[in-house]
Amino acid sequence: ATVDSQVEDAWNRWYDETHLPEIVACPGFRSGQRYVTTAPDGSRRYVAIYEVDGPEAILGPQFQARRGWAEFSGRVRWETQLFSRLAVIAGRKV
Repeated sequence: ATVDSQVEDAWNRWYDETHLPEIVACPGFRSGQRYVTTAPDGSRRYVAIYEVDGPEAILGPQFQARRGWAEFSGRVRWETQLFSRLAVIAGRKV
């Protein structure tokens, strides 16, 4: 997601304190993590990765009721992609 810089701090608070916990509490969701990257021009792009039981998790009524950007609608550009796990390699913990 790319967020309007004028609301970015408030959006991050809302996402971490409200949105992410609500989504992870939905049936079929196991965990959620967020990441950010900074582009050479200083802009930031965010990604959230959710571990789900299967594609049906994003079709459930609880998830659908919480999906979206609340008061930040129109100030966030985003897309959803669903990936299936191919392999897991356990490494040492640092």
